[in-house]
Amino acid sequence: MPRAAAESPVAVYGAIAANIAIAITKFIVAGLSGSSAMLSEGIHSSVDTFNGVLLLVGIKLSKRPPTPEFPFGHGKELYFWGLIVAVLIFGLGGGVSFYEGVQHIRHPVELADPTWNYVVLAAAALFEGTSFAVALRQFMKQKGDAPFWKSLHRSKDPTTYTVLAEDSAALVGLLVAALGIYASHRLDMPELDGAASIVIGLLLAAVAVALVREARGLLIGEGIRTETADAIREMAMAQPNVRHVGHVLSMYLGPDEVLVTLDIDFTPTTLASEAGKTVARLQREVRERYPMIQRLFIDANE
Repeated sequence: MPRAAAESPVAVYGAIAANIAIAITKFIVAGLSGSSAMLSEGIHSSVDTFNGVLLLVGIKLSKRPPTPEFPFGHGKELYFWGLIVAVLIFGLGGGVSFYEGVQHIRHPVELADPTWNYVVLAAAALFEGTSFAVALRQFMKQKGDAPFWKSLHRSKDPTTYTVLAEDSAALVGLLVAALGIYASHRLDMPELDGAASIVIGLLLAAVAVALVREARGLLIGEGIRTETADAIREMAMAQPNVRHVGHVLSMYLGPDEVLVTLDIDFTPTTLASEAGKTVARLQREVRERYPMIQRLFIDANE
């Protein structure tokens, strides 16, 4: 994949701008109408705003050059901040929304005129939809001809899958909030508004768990896909005088930077000069086919 959104965080800026405007409006209307679901949506947008700022921090820190203490650079900073974002979505977004919903069910408050709730939800859907469209366009540029869901699953850039996940959850949350407010007012059951808040909290918690799972794998040393490793082994075995290729060991150092090491055994009659040329040729071929493999170390043995 080409350089990821970490190099051009347009989607993150778009999400931050949209969420700031939406959060302020939601809180105002939640205060006027007393809607628990609208308050949860305001919390949701506030958390998303802060998360966008944290992603920008991660992008900036991940671009720092290598140092003696961090010889492979700081690419994993982006994964760390992506994990923090997921924890915040779970704790602040999901937890507070769930708590607010439970409290509203225990102590129901009749909703005021819901008109402004619908107006704000419609405006929020427009802003969130725009933010989602920007993030989706950025992702479509990155994925090339690969299938959408497969590319999303394989993406190693938190600024791609986090923004898409947040915006998707936001759009679903807006629908849930609208249904909860409508049912609560229509049926004169304010508890349904609290139930909608609980659903929004569970939705955010589910998104957070998925993001934590992805961040965990990248932080503890997730490597390239099995089929990619097998292809590299085949490329090595196709080289002249190579009789055996060991395991391909790899690890993501950043969204577009992978470390790969492998052992190659040459036939006993292979000259050192021939082995050197073979190693150089293999390195060139692998990097041409897989540009994200920027650090390739080959140990040649007889």
